[in-house]
Amino acid sequence: MDVSNIFDMLKNPQALKAQAEEMQRKMNAIRATGEAGGGMVKITLSGNMELLECYISPELSEFKDIPLLQDLIRAAHHNAAEKIKEAIQNEFAGSMGGSGMPLGNYPGNFPGTEV
Repeated sequence: MDVSNIFDMLKNPQALKAQAEEMQRKMNAIRATGEAGGGMVKITLSGNMELLECYISPELSEFKDIPLLQDLIRAAHHNAAEKIKEAIQNEFAGSMGGSGMPLGNYPGNFPGTEV
């Protein structure tokens, strides 16, 4: 994306708003599930990092090592968040036209796509 394209976009705020809304829609549609402990703990996040599901295996219901269970939950959450960040980079790197602009932690993917 060259500088003239950026200026063209700024001249048309409605198109810029529509593009931003489309990016937000894509970001909200992403879903990623992270796992820890061999799948005994699973966390599913949305593209805007909202916690959608938290699965803890019934095998852990009588687990007495609470600090270890907490570590498994954190690890599953981290795994899901990393998948979302990767999906964001993949989704929006092309739409940025190879501008090299950092995308940060903005989620995004096509609707119905699981990561």
